[in-house]
Amino acid sequence: MKKLLLCLFAQLSLATLLATSATAQTAAPAKAADQKSADATIRAAIAKKFPDMKVDDVRSSPMAGIYEVQMGGEVAYISADGRFLIAGDMYEIDSRTNVTETGRQKSRVQALSKLDEKDMIVFKPQKVKYTITVFTDVECGYCRKLHSEIAQLNDRGVQVRYLAYPRAGPGTEDWAKMEAVWCSMDRKKAITDAKAGKAVKAQQCTTPIAKQFKLGEQLGVRGTPAIFTDSGEYIGGYLAPDQMIGRLDGTAQ
Repeated sequence: MKKLLLCLFAQLSLATLLATSATAQTAAPAKAADQKSADATIRAAIAKKFPDMKVDDVRSSPMAGIYEVQMGGEVAYISADGRFLIAGDMYEIDSRTNVTETGRQKSRVQALSKLDEKDMIVFKPQKVKYTITVFTDVECGYCRKLHSEIAQLNDRGVQVRYLAYPRAGPGTEDWAKMEAVWCSMDRKKAITDAKAGKAVKAQQCTTPIAKQFKLGEQLGVRGTPAIFTDSGEYIGGYLAPDQMIGRLDGTAQ
């Protein structure tokens, strides 16, 4: 996505974008036929200029004549003819609502809901009040700190679901360590040992690590631990148990 935005910033004129947006606001809402035509046009334009980018969805935005394009965890706004792109978040002025982030959260919820918990490492309390899905790395210091406090989170009703995100990438020692964890008969013990710096040995197996790593990239994971709430909010990093509960209480309201 960064490459896409850099290329587009180099090509686009801000003045032209503003003029286009102003005109679009006076246009009538898109009809079904217009939506279908714009969808095809926008997908074709992106496929032609940026063949490495995968468009997941094209939908009408709150601004008439401008369409919201979902590409993994990223969102951009594009004119119906596919000529102009606006990079950045869109806000509804009266309510001060970040409508772009609202869309991101919905997409994250959809993506995470498709995962099977059997591919995760889940630390579940007796009574679940909140669930957080955490992209983790056994070599990450703050991941280890969060894991050392997992009992406190469980005691307060927080279910922790781990997904693998070895930051060093494929073919590295970090990646191999996480494969060993996921191939272990007792994954919960294995990840606890690995995060304590202990060696974990297991027979090779087929793991979901590559799939989870790719999903993390698609969702815009910038580091670990990358924590996602049930509502799709992205908590950018480690929070102490009290802070975590406060944050989760806030998002539930």
